[in-house]
Amino acid sequence: MNTHVSHSRVVVRYQETDQMGVAWHGNYIEWFEVARTDWLREQGMSYLSLEKSGMFLPVLRVECHYLQSCYYDDVLDIETRLLDYNGLRLVFSYEVRREGEHRLLAHGESEHVFSRPDLRPLRLKVNAPALHLLLLGESVTEESGH
Repeated sequence: MNTHVSHSRVVVRYQETDQMGVAWHGNYIEWFEVARTDWLREQGMSYLSLEKSGMFLPVLRVECHYLQSCYYDDVLDIETRLLDYNGLRLVFSYEVRREGEHRLLAHGESEHVFSRPDLRPLRLKVNAPALHLLLLGESVTEESGH
């Protein structure tokens, strides 16, 4: 399994808060998407390049557990890692903290499936072997033919 850990920096914007300055719960899902996109980009792929090559990554499930509030102008660090990959589906985990603090504000997961544009599942081992090996955490070598 690919063990790369990504850290994304998000600043809570005014429009993301309520009258008490507390971030609205739905924003965390958007921040997870930012963090997931950063994780993929750090691996040398982007959503745009995936889509241009005919691969999509729709969300099957997303969850968030809220432990502490975050507020307007907080600088957040979202730690993202690949939790599971089986050749078709992937699960990412997220941990949200204020920058420079250890206390966990929220944590969650999102599950995705690689698909074709018509949303039929796409097995990477056959259709994108180099990406498959990358997600497994295996090196791509000339000897392996990938």
